[in-house]
Amino acid sequence: MATILPPEGNHFISLTQAKEMTALYRAQKENILAPEYQDKDILLICETFTRDAFDALLAESDAAGIRIYFGMNTQLQVRVIAVAVNEKGQDILPDEKNADAAGGDKIVEEGQTCPPVCPVPPL
Repeated sequence: MATILPPEGNHFISLTQAKEMTALYRAQKENILAPEYQDKDILLICETFTRDAFDALLAESDAAGIRIYFGMNTQLQVRVIAVAVNEKGQDILPDEKNADAAGGDKIVEEGQTCPPVCPVPPL
């Protein structure tokens, strides 16, 4: 069965490139927003999750990777939502009919956001 996931090893960049990309994002993140949304922490710098959240996703039957979605909470802040994917690139999601409101252990969110809690120094 052919996989549609990217090949292993193609996900890594250098520390220099990571620092350049994150610095550019921090410098430009307010500029890409309409003026009425600027300075409201809509675009976060980062979101931190514990390892067990990703371990649970990768422990799903047929999990071959993790997909990151961007969502928005009711305060209009962009948030990271992570789900496991199978080899065909299909999301592994809870059954909508039987899933609890929190999604069980198949959907990750609710990370620690920056701001207000930021790494020092940030990447």
